[in-house]
Amino acid sequence: MTIQVLGSASSIAPAPVERPPEVLWSPFDLVTALNARVTNALPDRVTGVSIDTRTLAPGDLFFAIRGENSDGHAFVQQALAKGAAAAVIDEAHAASFVNDGPLYVVRDVLEALRGLGAAARARTRASVIAVTGSVGKTSTKEALRLALARQGRVHASVASYNNHWGVPLSLARMPRRTQFGIFEIGMNAPNEIAPLSRLVRPHVAIVTTVGQVHLEYFPSVAAIADAKGEIFSGLEPGGTAVLNRDNDQFERLKAHVLASGAGRIVTFGEDESADVRALKIVLKPEFSVVEAQVFGAPVVYRVGSPGRHIALNSLAVLASVHAVGGDLALAALALADLAPPVGRGERIRLNAPGGEFLLIDESYNANPTSVTAALNTLGQSNVGLRGRRIAVLADMLELGSDSDVLHASLNVPIVDNDVDLVFAAGAGMHHLWHTLAPQVRGAYAETAQGLEESVLRTVRAGDVVMVKGSNGTKVSRIVTAFKSRFRAVGAGG
Repeated sequence: MTIQVLGSASSIAPAPVERPPEVLWSPFDLVTALNARVTNALPDRVTGVSIDTRTLAPGDLFFAIRGENSDGHAFVQQALAKGAAAAVIDEAHAASFVNDGPLYVVRDVLEALRGLGAAARARTRASVIAVTGSVGKTSTKEALRLALARQGRVHASVASYNNHWGVPLSLARMPRRTQFGIFEIGMNAPNEIAPLSRLVRPHVAIVTTVGQVHLEYFPSVAAIADAKGEIFSGLEPGGTAVLNRDNDQFERLKAHVLASGAGRIVTFGEDESADVRALKIVLKPEFSVVEAQVFGAPVVYRVGSPGRHIALNSLAVLASVHAVGGDLALAALALADLAPPVGRGERIRLNAPGGEFLLIDESYNANPTSVTAALNTLGQSNVGLRGRRIAVLADMLELGSDSDVLHASLNVPIVDNDVDLVFAAGAGMHHLWHTLAPQVRGAYAETAQGLEESVLRTVRAGDVVMVKGSNGTKVSRIVTAFKSRFRAVGAGG
């Protein structure tokens, strides 16, 4: 019997209940976890963990981490003034804050944060899932959060907190009573994922896919697969590895799993041998419908976020829910409410003279795989009367010696998806610009900022505009400019 779960889960979601913040860490337990000495009085209670005074909430434990552009010790007094329960500082700065408030003094602040993350992992009884991949880490993590939220207490990393400080911070924020912990793990170079995976110690580890990313730091896509395969080194003994059966690097990733302590490999994709297999994917402008077999059981469900890549990664979500003993029907039902994260496909309807247009914000980051996926989603979007499909593309960074060819090759998905106009920014995209048909050329500029005004002047009612580029290009400023110049549909004023 086929499980039909095409409706929205929102209709059965319980009403939110306001509760006071629960205690996250005992002030006494922190001394051991941080390997710290305390100056001034111990805090009364710690309800959160922060490394940024801009988002700090009263009750947070503030870690004065030294970053690339600033030193958190410069913000300790501000953190305490905003209501931080205490601050974690290093010995070199201990004399500077003698009378400012509760302080945990440690040898190295980042190492102390890792220690707190390890303590959070050690005390939890949660089923822990870790996600990596060249594309789709954050959206898959968010889909897992949604799929498991109605089955227990879920904790997941926020935004893209997936690096050497983001992962331990996410762990340190995990409440003791968490039932499902979901963590995103990323990398820019070899040997970055392994220590993070060993910190997270997942019961389930997912690799969404392996593609052409960070080639500046890797000799080949196979080497990228090896780096992604590091996630299995941290698997709990007998844990489950979830692999994309359709990916060219499947066998290489499988070898990493077999060298780990994994007890099981679960595969997903459209391949006939996949354990969780898509039989049919119906792509719509605002959502997808997936007909799948989950370990032989037929399931039909709706994914609220559009795009074939999102639909395929939803199979990995169901595979992981199955691996941790969750309810597949509830999980599939919840996926109807999936919405694209900010910067990763968020859809914003804006007013223009004579009607409205759709802005698709894909500005968070870019590589050949993700740009192709974004262009495919643009191609599936419905335009209005006299509307056009417009792609605003800034450089894909860190592609190494193949960068010129990889940028130029984007003309293929542009043609395949009937994109009407392309606006291009950056030295890499200049190679794409030369391959475009004359009628498709909107404008070119050396920087995203230089492209901004010509894009804003061109858009009209009925258009669908997709903005995509690597973070370093600052192409997200064009999205901000759109929101500033055009009023959101339904907004007052």
